[in-house]
Amino acid sequence: MFKNLLSFWKGKDFLAQVLEEFKNMLDGTESMFKAVCSSLLEHAEEPDLKKRIYEIDKKVNLAQKDIRKRIVEHLSLQPNVDVTACLLLMSVVKDAERLGDYSKNLYEVTELLKKPIDRTLFKQYFDDVDKGILTLFEQTKKAFIEADDEKARSAWDYEKTIAKKCDRIVAELAKSSLTVNEAVCFALIGRHFKRIVAHLVNIATSVILPLSDLDYFDEREQEQ
Repeated sequence: MFKNLLSFWKGKDFLAQVLEEFKNMLDGTESMFKAVCSSLLEHAEEPDLKKRIYEIDKKVNLAQKDIRKRIVEHLSLQPNVDVTACLLLMSVVKDAERLGDYSKNLYEVTELLKKPIDRTLFKQYFDDVDKGILTLFEQTKKAFIEADDEKARSAWDYEKTIAKKCDRIVAELAKSSLTVNEAVCFALIGRHFKRIVAHLVNIATSVILPLSDLDYFDEREQEQ
C-alpha cells in the first residue's frame, strides 16, 4: 500500500512537501538523541545543549501540526484520494513527535544525576544499545522515505534485541547494589531507550503493515 502511495503521488507537490518535512522531523530527533547521548555517556560539554534540545523539540512539534494541517486540507480539497494512506501519514508523524519527547526526557536525566555516568559501568548494563538506536534511526529513515521493505522488516530485529534488553536491564537494576540515584537514572534511560525504539519501529514497519496493525508490529510478528 505504501509503495502505491509513493507511486500515486510521485512528483506531486503535496507528497514531496510532506515527506521532506517528515524527514526533517526524523533528522531533528536523531540529532537530539545523538547530542544527549554524547552529553550523558561521553560527558561532552555543550553549554547551550538544553536550549538547543528544546528548540529542536519545538520545531518538531510545529512540523507535526503543519503536516497534519496539510493532510486535512488535502483531503478536504480532494476527498477521493487514498484516505488510508493519509491516515498512515497522520500516525507516523505522531511517532516522530514522540521521538523528540523521549530524547528531551533523556536530557532531563542528565539533570537528575548526582555524578557523571561511569561509561564502563553503563556498558555492563547497556552494552552498545545507544549505538544500535542510532543505526535504527538511519534504517528507519531509509525504510520510510524509500519504501524499503527489507529495511522495514529488519527493524523487527531491533525491537527484539534492544527493547527486550531494556526490560532485562530494569529487572537487573532492581536487584543491583547501585546507589539509588544511579539505579533510578539507569532505569529511566532504559525506559526512554525502549520507547524510542518502539516509535522508530512503528515508523519503519508502517511501510509493510496494513493500517489496522500499526503500533502492533510485535503482536503481528508473534502470530506469524
